Amino acid sequence: MDNLLGTNLKHLRKTKGLTQDQLADKIGVNRAMIGSYEEGRAIPKITVLKDIAHYFSISLDTLINNNLSIEPSNSSTDSVDITGSNLRIVSTIVDRNNSELITLVPVKASAGYLNGYADPDFIESLPRFSLPFPELSRERTYRAFQIHGESMEPIPSGAYIISEYLQDWHSIKDGKTYILITRDECVVYKRVYLHSSGELWLKSDNPQYEAYSVHLSRLLEVWKAVGYICTALPEADTISLSKLSTLVLDMKQEIDKLKVDKQGSNPKT
Repeated sequence: MDNLLGTNLKHLRKTKGLTQDQLADKIGVNRAMIGSYEEGRAIPKITVLKDIAHYFSISLDTLINNNLSIEPSNSSTDSVDITGSNLRIVSTIVDRNNSELITLVPVKASAGYLNGYADPDFIESLPRFSLPFPELSRERTYRAFQIHGESMEPIPSGAYIISEYLQDWHSIKDGKTYILITRDECVVYKRVYLHSSGELWLKSDNPQYEAYSVHLSRLLEVWKAVGYICTALPEADTISLSKLSTLVLDMKQEIDKLKVDKQGSNPKT
């Protein structure tokens, strides 16, 4: 593994136009170690391997097992891996006690997240915090995404969706809500339904918004929503547009049912 890893590391570094000093600074090791890795005199620790894979936006499996110097540059991104077999590992931040912190992605950072989600430097630049909630497992990775718009009311625009990272996308369950990182829309919060054709059907809770589909090949990350934080309190004397639409639809269904019942009780002679 070490010789192939060294070849790949040298190839990736030169492709990005980096010196050994610059790459060492990016992944947090000294320059001498980069030389040792490239020459096969040392094998990086698993944490360093993860940082290298994140920085170059490739899977750990590809970094270790594929000869990138003789493959097309896009070979690692053409196939869709929905099972996590390519070890998609997200960049995380820990505190002084080595406990993982929750990274916060505000609306203003959403556009940059599409380009920097695999870059440890970008993730480190985002705010982070911890929550003492027993429902959040220490063994899992969480991230908070701020949403914008009214498509998922009654959750208001500006709320932060606390989400758990899914490595195996087969874990997606029909009708549950997820944060999806897509190549086209970046951060999307929707209720998700599976299609056998390799697509996901994304539905808003607000009936004013139409549902649409996204192919698995357009997905970069999937996060399962587990809760939300909001600083806006609901008003007692107001009703949201989505709730009003739902009430109107329920009334229409009741009226239609009454019409059918009436026709059934008064058959024509």
